Amino acid sequence: MLDVISGFVAELREVGIPVSVVESLDAAEAVMEVSLDDRKVLKHVLGATLVKSSAHRKAFETAFDIYFSQRGELAAGESDVDSGTSPDEDSGETALEPPDSSGALAGQDYVTSLPDALLSALVDWDYAALAALARQAVKRYAGIVSGRPVAGSHYLFRTLRHVDFDGLGQRLEQELIQRGEAHDSFAERLVVDEAAQRMEAFRKQVEAEIRRLLVADRGVRAVAKTARRPLPEDIDFMHATREELVAMRVALKPLTHKLAARISWKRRHGPRGPLDFRDTIRHSLSTGGVPVDPVFRYPRPAKPEIFMLADVSGSVASFSRFTLQLVYAMSSQFSRVRSFVFIDGIDEVTHLLAGTDDIASALARVNAEADVIWLDGHSDYGHAFESFWERFGRQVSQRTSMIILGDARNNYHASGSWVLEEAHRHAKRLYWLNPEPRAYWGSGDSIIEEYVPHCDGAFECRNLRHLERFVKALER
Repeated sequence: MLDVISGFVAELREVGIPVSVVESLDAAEAVMEVSLDDRKVLKHVLGATLVKSSAHRKAFETAFDIYFSQRGELAAGESDVDSGTSPDEDSGETALEPPDSSGALAGQDYVTSLPDALLSALVDWDYAALAALARQAVKRYAGIVSGRPVAGSHYLFRTLRHVDFDGLGQRLEQELIQRGEAHDSFAERLVVDEAAQRMEAFRKQVEAEIRRLLVADRGVRAVAKTARRPLPEDIDFMHATREELVAMRVALKPLTHKLAARISWKRRHGPRGPLDFRDTIRHSLSTGGVPVDPVFRYPRPAKPEIFMLADVSGSVASFSRFTLQLVYAMSSQFSRVRSFVFIDGIDEVTHLLAGTDDIASALARVNAEADVIWLDGHSDYGHAFESFWERFGRQVSQRTSMIILGDARNNYHASGSWVLEEAHRHAKRLYWLNPEPRAYWGSGDSIIEEYVPHCDGAFECRNLRHLERFVKALER
């Protein structure tokens, strides 16, 4: 068991979840106090000792399901993987196979079609029956071929498609509404939410069964390598799914608090200044003229102001929204934050973002109300920068830190790099955040190399971890 725990800890570290030696020893000691036959208790014990952030919970659960899927379920050398029967040969209307010896589905009519049996188990919320039907669905429809290196998501999609997952969810909603006699919109919404939770539970059972079969066929390490779930801070802004974007927003809030606290502490505890000779002599009078306690002049740094210019065209928009959200969440650490968005035109949106706690609705207003189209709505950094400097250039001072967000893909227009040269001369700092991998900079219509010489720093910023590294540089 200790080998399994050490392998599990190594997998968590490979995913990116930080696990110290002390935490791994705590987990090993805790496991010795619980029954290994109860996977639910084992999962909670390992989660309590190894996971420190709620944002890492899903990655932990995926790793746990893989590493402990075979414990006590398959004998050595046994495999439940089919020989590759085509799922299309079965229409779903044939008789269900009898259940295993556990007694699940006892008393049901086995000539019922699989979708109807699933609907009945979901309506009655018979969890044991649902688990048995999930195994039946995977065996019949997934078409897992031994030794074939196909990701589990492929088999999951095939299984859910053949049982008509979306249609089954709609039928479940209708059945629950009829049984519950929902007479108002609120009660109906509760029923819809309950149906969604039950369908999600069935999907997780199918996914767990597929993982169990893959682990039995390929081994734990091979499946773990292909099924790793990235941490929210490592997900690419420009390629994140809707579910991943939600997880990133959840992870962003504690990140803002941590970074704001670090900036505030650094400002209060900065390096001391030169010796204050007059105060040192004055304080030495109480010690007979001996300067026992020298007095220093401590610097009084002023809060900087931030000007943010964000490209909101195409897929870059999701990156810009996250960065705007981060800086506005930390706005108490700056004297003023002004935001500008552009495509081929530019518009200030500070008033749309200020004075609201709901940053999501504020960003929706930015998308709807900002005047960022000048000609054809295609990125034109040169014209946007020149418009900014003409309208707002005089307001850039030595207290201003400018941050430009964009991929610098300019559709072969003029670069307007002279604007950045002037801005760098007048501003305290000028930074560029690019959501593209550094290897792509300068390729195609990217003209980032024309802007970098006029910046104090150009950063690759594709995820929350990169964003955190950049914010640390703001107060250097």
